[in-house]
This record gives sequence, C-alpha cells and structure tokens, in this order.
Amino acid sequence: MKIGNKLIGPGQPCFVTAEIGINHNGSVEIAKNLIDSAQTASCDAVKFQKRTIDVVYSKEELDKPRESPWGTTNRQQKEGLEFGLNEYLEIDCYCRHEKNIIWFASAWDIESAEFLDSFDISVWKVASACVTDLEVLTYMASCKSGKPVIISTGMSTLEEVQRAVKVFQVAGYDNSDIALLSCVSTYPTPINELNLLKIVTLQKLFPDHPIGYSGHEVGLWTTLAAVAMGACIVERHLTLDRSSYGSDQAASLEPKAFAKLVEEIRDLERAKGDGKIDIIKSEMPIREKLRRFK
Repeated sequence: MKIGNKLIGPGQPCFVTAEIGINHNGSVEIAKNLIDSAQTASCDAVKFQKRTIDVVYSKEELDKPRESPWGTTNRQQKEGLEFGLNEYLEIDCYCRHEKNIIWFASAWDIESAEFLDSFDISVWKVASACVTDLEVLTYMASCKSGKPVIISTGMSTLEEVQRAVKVFQVAGYDNSDIALLSCVSTYPTPINELNLLKIVTLQKLFPDHPIGYSGHEVGLWTTLAAVAMGACIVERHLTLDRSSYGSDQAASLEPKAFAKLVEEIRDLERAKGDGKIDIIKSEMPIREKLRRFK
C-alpha cells in the first residue's frame, strides 16, 4: 500500500496518523494548531471526519436536547462541529503547502465521500460506524480515483469485516491496498477491553492485507505493544487539552504525549533488528576480554 509518498507494509516504518476528528471543536485555528502538533511529533498524516448531518442522523436524533457551546439541541452541536468547503480548503492548503503533511478524513456518507474525493485525498478511510454501510463502501470502491482504503473494525463481527473487504475486492482492489485496523469503539477504552490479540487474528485471517491499530485508550504502552505485534499503521486521537469539550477528548493524547509515542515507535523499530543470531561488531572487544573458551 502507498499513501502519498509513504509505503506501508512489512519492512516499512509504521504509518502514524494523528486523528484530529472533531477535536477542533469547529475552529480552523484549533485545527491548524493540531496539525502543527502532529507535524512537530513527526506524524505521517492527520485525519478528520466528514458527515452530511441530515443524512447520517435522523430528524428525531437531531431534535433531541443537548447542551453544547453551540446551542441546546443535538443538531446545533453536530453542525457546530462540522467543517464545510471553506474550512477544508484552508486545511488542504495548510497541510499541502505549509506543513507538507498528508491529510484525509473518514466519510460517513456518499455526499461526504464525493466532497473528499474533490480534494484528491490519498486514501479512503472507513470509520467503524460505516463498516456495514454497503452503499458508501460501494461508492468508494467504484471511484475511478482508485485510492487505497483503511477500514477500522470496531464494533464489527468478523462476517461484517469480511463483507466490507469483499466490496473492494469485487471492485478489483488488490488485497495489499485494503488495510484493516484492530479497533474497539469505546472512548476511552479500558485496558481489559483492548483485545490486542485481534491484531494477530486479523494477520492470520487477512495475510495479504496491511494490518494496523486504532486506539482509544489512555496511555502509550499498549499502542507500542500493538506495533511490536506487527501493526504497520497506527491511529490515535490528538487533542490540545484532554479536558476540552467533546466526546473524543478524554480518549486522546496531548501533543507532548503524542510526540513521545512517535519517538518510542521509531525506537522500537530500531530495536527490532533483523533477528539474526550472530556476534555484532561492538561485541567483539568484550568477547575477546571475557570469553575463556573460543
């Protein structure tokens, strides 16, 4: 798989995405600050979420009362968090021309997928909520752009994941262009619910596919464990302040923690080595000094 100029798969560096999602709280300036933080942390990409509010949510859901900085209904909250054309034009320019970082977004409906396709993003992202939306998946798979796809597998059965993958296979996708992310859709996810062995299961069931990890836990070490288990894509939420308003903030990493995560992922990659059992050059003087029997 190739996203932008980044190769993904065995032998390649882990592709690290900072999920901005809706943590910008409707502010382009906050979004830019988050992009800055992702770039400073040496992330490979930033990711947003795009929805057509009246398609994704029913009128009954949107009419429900909900206190937020934007009003007293669910609709006002959803609309307050949603970026439109002008905001994404600014984000696109900022990422491409000022920060040189890949950006993409998960599309929650066909109109949003068409919108994102107009920006020539590098990859489709299927959110866990959309794994069973065959209409959206079919649209993505049939687009002439032929973008690779990353599918998060939270709150999904194996059969639902297999069906989603099949949509892209039938459209002619190579398995190497269909990535699957182990994911649990709780925010934040308790340690005992992470089930990191799902990574191993996905590797066995989908051996020709890039397998990654989308985490919503608090802390870093479990994500490092996922990389050690072979995750070649990592996605974690990024926030400027975990105490900020928003449903995803508590399951996010602040900039210093995110930078530490990327640093430790790169250290882990260096530490893995090639697995060969042999004497390395720096051991030779110690060997000569300490070995009584050659």
